[in-house]
Amino acid sequence: MRLTSVDDVLAAERRLAGRIVRTPLLPCPQLGDEFALDVAVKAENLQHTGSFKVRGALNALLALAERQATPTGLTAFSAGNHAMAVAFAGRAFGLPTVVCMPPHAVPTKIEAVRRWGGEVVLTDDLLATCEEITAERGYHLLPPFDDPDVIAGQATLGRELLADGPPPGLVLVPVGGGGLISGVAAAVRAAVPTARIVGVEPATANVVGHALRTGGATPATRPVSMADGLAAPFAGRLTLAHVRGLVDDLVEVTEADIRAAWWDLMAATRLLLEPAAAVTLAALRTGRATAAPGTRTILVLSGGNVSPTMLATMHRRQA
Repeated sequence: MRLTSVDDVLAAERRLAGRIVRTPLLPCPQLGDEFALDVAVKAENLQHTGSFKVRGALNALLALAERQATPTGLTAFSAGNHAMAVAFAGRAFGLPTVVCMPPHAVPTKIEAVRRWGGEVVLTDDLLATCEEITAERGYHLLPPFDDPDVIAGQATLGRELLADGPPPGLVLVPVGGGGLISGVAAAVRAAVPTARIVGVEPATANVVGHALRTGGATPATRPVSMADGLAAPFAGRLTLAHVRGLVDDLVEVTEADIRAAWWDLMAATRLLLEPAAAVTLAALRTGRATAAPGTRTILVLSGGNVSPTMLATMHRRQA
């Protein structure tokens, strides 16, 4: 199976120029002091729609246009961030969009999809429902992670973080279905072969790790986590190939680990972040990811689409 190449990433970078936010790579001395590392954070919460997902969605749609295959409409399945990205992309191209989301999806994410013009269908069977609607309407299903153009779009994040500072020794990436770490690993590994690339999953939503251990099987129970952006229903064949070939390690953190790290990460960075972004700090705090003192360490902050209710609850607990 062919992995994402440098040429693929450069093509995505060209397509996305002027269409996405070049999010900052911010030094974080507070976390650097805590771990005796040179820590910086890639602030994808500042991206259009509040997460990295718009990179992949836009690149996939632009690549279809290059191949003279622009669809008449888009469908997608997602717990939220990919849903918003597809609705954003559809609106940019004047295409109707239908997104299948789980009934337990964060209400603010559902509202955001509708705000971008997307039609929301709530269902427990995301993939089957999405495929049925795709066939009925003749639309194009834009995958959340298991697609070469989506992965190449996410890889532009890796290109940016390499351009904005010294070569990293450790890159920590949140993992849901695996599209983000596939892209980041493709970009970073090509430029800095010595960098250690580590993915971090919630222990209760560990579809990629489970698939690696079982030869591709989907977990028997539905993945659920306070880091809802990482609760992918399954891992992709293409993303698994990237993780096997390019990623050094995949670790898990508990819900308690995530909860403990989330508020502290927002305090340290002064950024509004969703719990999915906090798995990286949780991995450092628990020792599941380590590096030698002084190592240039980058935490990829995947998004900032946090529920106000959850934020208020956490604030009361911290008070």
